[in-house]
Amino acid sequence: MNQDAETLYRQAGEQFAPAIARLAQAIERNPEKARDLEQDIHCAIWSSLTRFNGRCALKTWVYRVAHNVAADHIEKSVRGPKKVPLEHIDTLPAMKDPEKDAAQALVLAQVAELIRRLPPLDAQVIVLWLEGESTVNISDITGLSKTAVGVRVHRIKSLIAGHFEEPFETGETS
Repeated sequence: MNQDAETLYRQAGEQFAPAIARLAQAIERNPEKARDLEQDIHCAIWSSLTRFNGRCALKTWVYRVAHNVAADHIEKSVRGPKKVPLEHIDTLPAMKDPEKDAAQALVLAQVAELIRRLPPLDAQVIVLWLEGESTVNISDITGLSKTAVGVRVHRIKSLIAGHFEEPFETGETS
């Protein structure tokens, strides 16, 4: 790796490591596998920076590489071994005692699971949006048009929100 690529990697690590970790955790529920995915993303970024030519922002390059590795990870997991049924799991992670924290953790876990079930491109778009990226940046990273990004974000937010709406009950009392 040349000196410029090494400098770019250090810069990318300083700026984007937390976002890369959050992406890995959003894609992979198992903490060990999330760390492995995070490492794979860093390795891919490291090796890709020798080809970085500056035609886009470093942030765009890093996010595109990260999301491509994440998409590959999702594809491999779909083709990979079957999930273990809940009945075969001996211990479950302990939830915090306060009800508010438990409810918030449940909602976040449900949202993360819904995101995991999205097609890879939709998951990439919504994770980038949740990271605070602009429509323009998401468009640059994913290759979608700005309009397509806006439509996908709106559609995905509506789908996720729909899972949390209480059904309207019309009960007549006599």
